[in-house]
Amino acid sequence: MALTDVQIRNAKPGPKTYKLADSNGLFLQVMATGSKLWRMKFRHNGKEGLLSFGPYPLITLAEAREKRDSARRQMRDGLNPSLEKRRAAVAAKAAAASTFATVAEEVVAKREREGLAETTAEKLRWYASLLGKIGGRPVGEIEAFELLEPLRKIEASGRHETAVNTLAFAGRVFRYAVATGRAKRDVAADLRGALTAPKVTHHAAIIDAEGAGRIMRSIDGYTGQRLTRLGLTMLAHTFPRPGELRLADWPEFDLEEATWRIPAARTKMRKEHLIPLSRQAVATMKALFAITGGEGLVLRSFRSPAKPISENTLNIALRAMGYGADEMTSHGFRAMASTLLNESGRWNPDAIERALAHGDSDTVRGAYHRGAHWAERVEMMQWWSDYLDALRDGSKLKSFERRRSRHAA
Repeated sequence: MALTDVQIRNAKPGPKTYKLADSNGLFLQVMATGSKLWRMKFRHNGKEGLLSFGPYPLITLAEAREKRDSARRQMRDGLNPSLEKRRAAVAAKAAAASTFATVAEEVVAKREREGLAETTAEKLRWYASLLGKIGGRPVGEIEAFELLEPLRKIEASGRHETAVNTLAFAGRVFRYAVATGRAKRDVAADLRGALTAPKVTHHAAIIDAEGAGRIMRSIDGYTGQRLTRLGLTMLAHTFPRPGELRLADWPEFDLEEATWRIPAARTKMRKEHLIPLSRQAVATMKALFAITGGEGLVLRSFRSPAKPISENTLNIALRAMGYGADEMTSHGFRAMASTLLNESGRWNPDAIERALAHGDSDTVRGAYHRGAHWAERVEMMQWWSDYLDALRDGSKLKSFERRRSRHAA
């Protein structure tokens, strides 16, 4: 006789497991622990099999019977329901591994293994998160209009560059999915030209000698956190990318040899960058050593020593000094150095490019020059620091210019 819900609810555990039969192979297994599990016996090609449908009451009597009937239909069609259940589980697992979010994470993880900086990896993950519900969709089923919808929302907020960068990352995900057999094509390619092109802007920078002297005086007179002032001083004298300085830790610096070795994982070009330190830069690092004790991050957060200062800390300090966002940024020290070093006419342009850690589009030329210009760069960095000091002090500038003229002669 078929089971009823009342019988099932009233079934009490005994000293041993026992079964309550329903019909057509379906039964309820009542465990000694009190749990109740749905099972089904069947025969396929003369062999007995057993299916599990899940626990009661999570699986109701009606649902258990539906599962039983589905298994019987599979047997009618010559299929083994146990094997089909395993196949469905494998397919579900494969589908979960083929969502856009999963493939996007694989792309980021691959690039991290190749040396991608942690901050850049987090930015890529942020781009993926901006695509919202697309993340849970099978990557091979996503169509161009689905991808365009969240990108339009980003555009509507005025973040045109973010929208373009998010689309570029999506394209990379789709191409990887194609390469790994999880998508047929890159649907992001269909959206070329669909987004508003962002205005090309350059980092605001002071690029004249008088302005350079003025900002060096402002840094010297900064009354905020001493660590922030010293950070700005290092930016001016060594002109790295701000993130390279912000994330720098003490083992990268050799103050005896007067060098700063930035590992490849933290440089934009993914190549180790060695910076000669002038006497002024070494003195600045020693002042930072007195604050931090020479361990961990050089520019550590005031709130959490295990974290670096925020991306905005240095720019906020510049605003406090009276420099607007359209006048000077922390990144602007690179343009200031590049402009004034080139205008001096003293240094090989390649040496300046090496100092700025710019990539070389000519790979052969880049390989040839990899170890070149070091001696010139050492001399140039000391000259640059002396020049900044002379511009800052004003009264010393004429004396500095005379020394420079005698050296050039």
